[in-house]
Amino acid sequence: MLLASEPYSLPILRPLAREALARGHDVAWVASDAMAARLAPDEPRLTSRRTLKAFAPQAVFATVHRIPPFFPGWQVQLFHGLNLHKRDPAHGHHRVQGLFDLYCTHGPATTGPMQTQARGHGDFLVVETGWPKLDPLFGGMSGAALALREAAEGRPVAMFASTFNDPLSCSGECFEHMERLVARGDRYWLLTLHPMSPPERIERYRRLAGPNAVYLDSEHLIDMLHAADALVCDTTSVAEEMALLGKPVVTVRHRKPQPFMHDVASADDIDAALRTALSSPAARLEATNAYADTLHPSRDGRASDRVLDAVEALIDGTLRPQRRRKARPWRRFWRSWNAMRELLPG
Repeated sequence: MLLASEPYSLPILRPLAREALARGHDVAWVASDAMAARLAPDEPRLTSRRTLKAFAPQAVFATVHRIPPFFPGWQVQLFHGLNLHKRDPAHGHHRVQGLFDLYCTHGPATTGPMQTQARGHGDFLVVETGWPKLDPLFGGMSGAALALREAAEGRPVAMFASTFNDPLSCSGECFEHMERLVARGDRYWLLTLHPMSPPERIERYRRLAGPNAVYLDSEHLIDMLHAADALVCDTTSVAEEMALLGKPVVTVRHRKPQPFMHDVASADDIDAALRTALSSPAARLEATNAYADTLHPSRDGRASDRVLDAVEALIDGTLRPQRRRKARPWRRFWRSWNAMRELLPG
């Protein structure tokens, strides 16, 4: 069973769903009404406790930090980002809250620290599988990505992406500068903001679309990354995803700039940094590859396979934590009740 409560869940879970179906497993989705509207006709949704009980999932896959404890089966965490530096580790993407039986990590940078925690807790497992969202990233360029490059009509293709929380986001301060760069027309721009960004800010960037730019939602991120020659961003996981393709990344005041990044102090410096990045894309390739090897070394597009291998081992008993997880504290009961009403309204 796949838990889709946020827009970013869909591109992470869909490669896993395809592989599970190919293996002959039954697959169903639990989603909020907003996410259910994005599901395809062949992506069945469970809408009530009765249908959930009848489906009787052996495993539940989530990308969010918290999962309602009333779900049956093994609880599996896939994470919703690669970024190791977005927040303090205790509050970042890769934190342990006692809600999951299995954490599927992406590479040595996350596997080692989480395995240390697993040995201390004893009630969950950590397996390095890679990230299912990236399975399509390591495949060939799609028709949609080729169409984005064709729309550029020979111009360099630059991508702009931004996270949503203002202490880390540059989308607000960069808007007027991006407006000028798009209007100039010497590059073709692929624009996207995190789906949790303020709606009015997303709308402002949407209005930049025209002959020199297109705005796309995060579901199209893989196509954008394939089509782009370089990325401009802030402290967002998209920087890491671009690094896995070996392409140049310009960041605006990244929280912890890495050697592969062209980090700048303000939006006024973007144009010059992007010009440098585009003129010498291989200049920081060694640093980029070294970082990618610690972050996500498996680039065979088979992360979904490895996730399912680990979960099937849990189900058949060949893989087990030292002990089962403790029941969740009563203080979380009300939050879980609200989640149940949202995800299973019937």
